[in-house]
Amino acid sequence: MDTERIDQIIDKHHGEASSLIQVLLEIQREHHWLPREVLWRIAEKLAVPFSRIQHIATFYKAFSLVPKGRHEVHVCMGTACHVRGASRVLDKVQESIGIKPGETDLELKFSLETVNCLGCCALGPVMEIDHKTHGKLSPAKAAKVIGTYE
Repeated sequence: MDTERIDQIIDKHHGEASSLIQVLLEIQREHHWLPREVLWRIAEKLAVPFSRIQHIATFYKAFSLVPKGRHEVHVCMGTACHVRGASRVLDKVQESIGIKPGETDLELKFSLETVNCLGCCALGPVMEIDHKTHGKLSPAKAAKVIGTYE
């Protein structure tokens, strides 16, 4: 991400330090992660200590300091999904994309995470890819869904 685009995002928020989290979210949404040099640029432009930005970026799970895949896959492991076979769905997703939760594939195509709840328990087991929810999954259906993103 170039400094011009970072500056545009910051300027959109009038360069206010109180907009720090929103700025980080917008950059994360576009770039899929927050490189160190981007954090330094934000610190400079918002006049916020780098240590504060680093603290926020590491505290919230929404932020990543390592590259993420173009497609972010979240498999719900909450109670309702668990009792309906979420672990088998997760196994099939891992097999399909070749990574474990917390990992990103080498081509930066997929990142995989487990979550405790996606808030749609009646649809369990549930998987979310790029903020799109896929429910009532079987392992075979999960593999088919993953195939549409390849």
